[in-house]
Amino acid sequence: MSDDPRSRAVYIISVAAELTGVHPQTLRIYERKGLLDPSRTDGGSRRFSEMDLDRLRHIQALTTAGLNLEGVRRVMELEAEVARLRQELAATQAEAREAVATTHRQYRRELVPLSQMPVPIRPRHSGRAAGGPR
Repeated sequence: MSDDPRSRAVYIISVAAELTGVHPQTLRIYERKGLLDPSRTDGGSRRFSEMDLDRLRHIQALTTAGLNLEGVRRVMELEAEVARLRQELAATQAEAREAVATTHRQYRRELVPLSQMPVPIRPRHSGRAAGGPR
């Protein structure tokens, strides 16, 4: 279980329903449809966390927008996938940055200093450029 205090399941179904403005039966339906997964006590009573309540509010917003419960399930599934992919992308970007930094550090070790001799400068040609005017 997470150390996040918002994940602590403390609300009984009637309190969760009141806090989110839905009927307790609606919460049972959401659970049956796989939209919610509240914790259970040893006696089998449902307990809802703040995170569950946030999820309920999100479900309400989606249904208010016109989605049916299957649409809500699919949207939430896709949102979870997007979140997972963002985390994967962030991890990959961090690995790439570290690989570039490692490569740059290695280049610095492999650089051989040039002698301190001055580089001869070629005098500029005065007059026409190659090909000249026509």
